[in-house]
Amino acid sequence: MITPAFELTQDPDFLTIVIKVPYARASEFDVYFEGEDFKFYAKPYFLRLTLPGRIVEDGREKASYNTDKGTFTIRLPKEIPGQYFEGLDMLTSLLAPKKSRSAKPLVEEIAASAELSEEEEEEFDWEIEQTPCKDSAESSIPQYCYGFGNLRSGVFQRLQDELSDVIDIKDPDQTPVDERRRKRLEAESAKFEPDHYLADFFEDEAVQHVLKYKPWWVDAHKKMTALKGESHQDQVTHTVGENIFVFSEEEREQLRKFTNKSYLLDKRSRHHVYLGLIDILLAYCYEVRVNEGDKNVESSWNIRKLSATLCWLEGFTNVHDVLVSFGRRVMCYPLYRHFELVTRAFSDTVMILQLGKAAVLKCLLDIHKIFMENDPAYILNDLFITDYCIWIQKAN
Repeated sequence: MITPAFELTQDPDFLTIVIKVPYARASEFDVYFEGEDFKFYAKPYFLRLTLPGRIVEDGREKASYNTDKGTFTIRLPKEIPGQYFEGLDMLTSLLAPKKSRSAKPLVEEIAASAELSEEEEEEFDWEIEQTPCKDSAESSIPQYCYGFGNLRSGVFQRLQDELSDVIDIKDPDQTPVDERRRKRLEAESAKFEPDHYLADFFEDEAVQHVLKYKPWWVDAHKKMTALKGESHQDQVTHTVGENIFVFSEEEREQLRKFTNKSYLLDKRSRHHVYLGLIDILLAYCYEVRVNEGDKNVESSWNIRKLSATLCWLEGFTNVHDVLVSFGRRVMCYPLYRHFELVTRAFSDTVMILQLGKAAVLKCLLDIHKIFMENDPAYILNDLFITDYCIWIQKAN
C-alpha cells in the first residue's frame, strides 16, 4: 500500500483533509472516522491518521473528488466547535497509530462487482505500516516521459509494485525510449515458441473460424463504400456518422464524465499520438475477432499485451515499426498465434480509420470500459485511453 500525499487545514468548526491520489480508481474508495481516528482507502493508497482533536459524525460531513487534480477533499465537523487543533502540519506524527481503534463509515462507494464480504473486510490490515509520501519533484534523478503525447512522468515511481502486472517495462521513469525498445525486443525474442507457432499454423481450425467473424465495422465500411457512389467524397463520413454510429446511452454517459481538455502537442508528439492510436486499435481488433465480439477475463490482457504502446510505453516513429511490433507480439503472447490474424487486424484497423472519428471513438470507449472493469488495468485509462477519447473528438 502507498501512503498518499495529504494536507490538513481547519476553520473554527471544521477540519479539512485533502488527499492526493493520482491514478487511483475513484469508483472504489472507503473513508472511516470517529473521534481522533481517520482512515482512507482507495487502491493502491491507504492513509491512517491520529488527529490532534476529536471529530464527529453529525450530517454536516462532506467528501468530494476532483478528477482533474486526482484529489479527495473531506470536510469533517469538530466535536467541540471553535476548538483549535494543534500540529496539523506535523504530518509524520499524525501517521502514528494508536492501540485501540474503531471507525464509522463516512463514504462507501464500491462497485457491485468488487463488493467485499464482511469476512474479507475484517481481514484488511488497518495497522499497516505507513511511510510519509515524498514529492517526486524532490528527486534529482531525471525522469523520462510516457503516456498520451508523452505528457506523463513519475507515475510508476511509487506505483511500480502495485502496477507490475499492467506493464512489462520495469522502472519506466528512469528508462529512456531506446532502452525500452531494446528490452522489449529481447523479451519478445525470448518468448517466441516455434512449436506453438507451428501448431497454430498446421492445426488452424479455430483460427479459420474466428477469421470468418465479421465485426460491426465490416458492414459499416461496406455501407460507406456504397455511399461513395451516391454522394460526394467529403459528404460520406458525415452521412455514415449520422446513420450508423449512434452511440448507446452507456457510451454517452462515458462521454459526459470526461473533462473537456485541449492538448498542446508539438509536431513530434502529435505524430507519436497517431501512431500509438494505430497500435492500440490493432490490439483491440485482434481481441474483438478472437473472442467474436464477446468480452472475457482475458480481454484486458489481450489488448494491453499486444500493444507495445500500452505494455512497454513504446514511442513509435513510423507506421512500419508499429505493424512489425504488433506482428511480433501476436506471434509471441496470445492463445492464437497465426499470421493471418495479424493481416486481418491490419485490414480491420484500416476500415475503422477510414470510417472516421466516430468509429475510432466507439472503439476507444469500449477499450476504456474493458480497462475500467479490470484491476489494475484501469491505470491505462488515466495514462492513455481517456485522453485519446477526448482528443479524437477534435482531432483532424
